[in-house]
Amino acid sequence: MKRAVAIICAALPGWAFAEQIGEVDTVFKWFGPDHKIVVDAYDDPKVDGVTCYLSRAKTGGIKGAVGVAEDLAEASIACRQVGPLSFSEPLPLQEEMFSERISLVFKKLRVVRMIDTRHNTLVYLTYSDRVIEGSPQNSVTAVAVERATPIPVR
Repeated sequence: MKRAVAIICAALPGWAFAEQIGEVDTVFKWFGPDHKIVVDAYDDPKVDGVTCYLSRAKTGGIKGAVGVAEDLAEASIACRQVGPLSFSEPLPLQEEMFSERISLVFKKLRVVRMIDTRHNTLVYLTYSDRVIEGSPQNSVTAVAVERATPIPVR
C-alpha cells in the first residue's frame, strides 16, 4: 500500500514522498510535543538519482499536536546526486517539485526546481509563501549534471 501511495504521489505535480531522516528537539514543552527541527529526504520525482534533504522548524506544544500550529518560514535545502542520473521526461525550465502546508490554511513550504541550461545544472529553491504575505527567507542548492548527459528541456 505504501508503495502504491508513493507511485501516485510521484505522478502528481507538486507532490513528493518524504522519508524522515531525523529530528532534534529545540524547545521543551510541558504539554504536547517539543518544538523541533526535522530533516526529510525527497527524491526528485522526474530526475532519478537526485535526492533533496530539507530541514525545517516544526512547532510543538498543544497546537502542534492537534495540527493547528503555524510553523516558522525557515528551511534549508541540500540536493545531491545519489545515483546515476536519468530523466523520466523533458523538464520545464521551472517547476514546483514539492509543497507542504505549514499552517492550518494559509502558509506553504515549497521546493521549486529550475534548470540552468548554460551550466547544465539543476537548481533547487525552497521558500515559504502565505496568501497575504510571504517570506523572503529562502535556501538554494544545485546539482551539476555532466555535459555528456544534457538535461532534456521542454
